[in-house]
Amino acid sequence: MVSLNNIFDAGLELNKGGIGIGNLNITSEQLTYALVKLIRVSAIIILMYLAIKIGSTIIHKFMERQRKSNFKFTLNEKRSKTLEAILKSVLRYAVYFFGIVAIFSQLFSAITLTFAGIGGVAIGFGAQSLVKDIINGFFILFEDQYAVGDYINIEDKGGIVESIELRVTKIRDFNGDLHIIPNGLISKITNHSRGNARVLVDVDIAYEEDVDKAIEVLSGVCEAFKNSSENMVEGPKVVGVTALKDNGLTLRLVGKAKPLTNFDCEVALRKEIKKALTRENIEIPYPKRVYMQK
Repeated sequence: MVSLNNIFDAGLELNKGGIGIGNLNITSEQLTYALVKLIRVSAIIILMYLAIKIGSTIIHKFMERQRKSNFKFTLNEKRSKTLEAILKSVLRYAVYFFGIVAIFSQLFSAITLTFAGIGGVAIGFGAQSLVKDIINGFFILFEDQYAVGDYINIEDKGGIVESIELRVTKIRDFNGDLHIIPNGLISKITNHSRGNARVLVDVDIAYEEDVDKAIEVLSGVCEAFKNSSENMVEGPKVVGVTALKDNGLTLRLVGKAKPLTNFDCEVALRKEIKKALTRENIEIPYPKRVYMQK
């Protein structure tokens, strides 16, 4: 059995219901006080986690019902998702703010008396950019400058908007890079998702081919593509000859498609054009080499 003398020799002793570590004596009251504080702080952290989790779920379900409803003031899907992201961001910041204040009030009792003064100093000296970010974020939302899912350019950064939050906007470019931009720094925006997108395809044919026949074939392709593609809004149609090159001439096809679908439409249209030109034996010019024998 280990004796009290052995415990004392190890630097740890029982002292009136407490413990002693070297020259440091901790009473049972101090242990109880520290344990209560630890439990309270842990409870606050758990409540913060649950508040964010439950609150985010409630916001998502509410906005989901709003998107599926037929109310007169129902928001469209993009604006609804944007507002959902903003509300979740507000919830997180509010929970973090009050949670941290509650934790500090448990650790330092004087914080409750001086918090107002500290908060004023913080806002006065360090929170100007934060306030600017928040205000600009609300202007972006209510002016409907862009929404989640839009393809935009902010200065030299371009991509699809993934999230609009209380302080920042997140856009992901086509390389997969995520750009996080403070709302307060956003001044110039180009939105490529408002209005229909142009579809433009240039087709080169050899000078030896009949231009009128080529235009007739391409017009047939355009008509069939217009009827089969759900993304085409206008056209496509053959504009005519737009260039005379060294090895052939260029016929241009133009049309309009739904936002962010023009690239897919151009790819599909080129495929149908190639099939039709091959079927009608219309030659597409390509480099040729002629070998002459002396």
